[in-house]
Amino acid sequence: MFRARLALLILLPLVPLFAVQPALAEPAVETITDELHHPWALTFLADGELLVTERRGRLWRIDPATGERQAIEGVPEVDHRNQGGLLDVLAHPAHADGQWIYLTWAGRCDGGNATHLGRGRLEDNRLVDFKTLHVATPCVDSGIHFGSRLAFDRDGLLFMTVGDRGERNRAQDLADHNGSVLRFHDDGRIPADNPFVDRPDAEDAIFSYGHRNPQGAATHPQTGRVWIHEHGPRGGDEINIPAAGENFGWPIQTYGREYAGPEIAPDEVEGVTGPLHHWTPSIAPSGMTFYDHAAAPDWQGNLFVGALVKRHLARLQLDGERVVSEERWLEEREWRIRDVEVGPDGALWVITDHADGRLLRLTPD
Repeated sequence: MFRARLALLILLPLVPLFAVQPALAEPAVETITDELHHPWALTFLADGELLVTERRGRLWRIDPATGERQAIEGVPEVDHRNQGGLLDVLAHPAHADGQWIYLTWAGRCDGGNATHLGRGRLEDNRLVDFKTLHVATPCVDSGIHFGSRLAFDRDGLLFMTVGDRGERNRAQDLADHNGSVLRFHDDGRIPADNPFVDRPDAEDAIFSYGHRNPQGAATHPQTGRVWIHEHGPRGGDEINIPAAGENFGWPIQTYGREYAGPEIAPDEVEGVTGPLHHWTPSIAPSGMTFYDHAAAPDWQGNLFVGALVKRHLARLQLDGERVVSEERWLEEREWRIRDVEVGPDGALWVITDHADGRLLRLTPD
């Protein structure tokens, strides 16, 4: 009995110790445009304008004041069946060498398709000198679980998430990029201190592995570390902090279950890193950002996460690396929240994943 209680106490930090709280003060919501077709990601440029991707392969430059948009040329060809297409977009945080824009997309390759990473310089409304930096191999004949989120850490290294492509055992195979978090220099080179660079049986771009389908990545403003979240199956959506060489468990450790109901694996396995936070039932998280701006002091330090299935914007309050409370905003709107970022004005900027997708501006009410 004592051992059983001790085991329970050890597990408690991984399990939410609170009920989701009703939103005490919903933000004011302004629709900037409702003419986006299944947008997937947004990023801010140095001049305050936004870039927004659409899965069908379009990249838009949007004036945040008017919602007017202009198409960006020079975008790579994408495979937009099912969950694929043009996915993440990220502006390089340093602008001294011009405006480098990074894209991820589902692209065709021998044997099927794969998550691709590339970058080009934005000149007027065109990407020039565009180059594919990485292809997450092996290619798979699948239309799902591309992952595809990007974030720079404090040291200027670029993190890229890749899903398991719907074939779960890939996430435990170090000779396979799928189901991993990858790490690069900003020009696509592999850092010499990546954890598997000296292993001939492993891909040297892999930083951490055992990930199912990570569709959120953000850099903590104080620690400079990249946080991610990922979709579980039926339950078991997770927040994780990738660490060098660590195994985050999928599919040998999970809080999720098969869609038909049976257990997939235990929720604790020796030598496997457990989640910082998890959701059961699933919310289907997508997009995430830390709030770090003087415009809304009550939001300072909060983590915001979009939800596709549960259709809300989650506001998570943190104590260090622990989630201590959660509110759910915009539930009555029935919007599939795909991505969220903090703008230079201190507002939260959100896109919704619909055929008439919206770009929203959220401010304290």
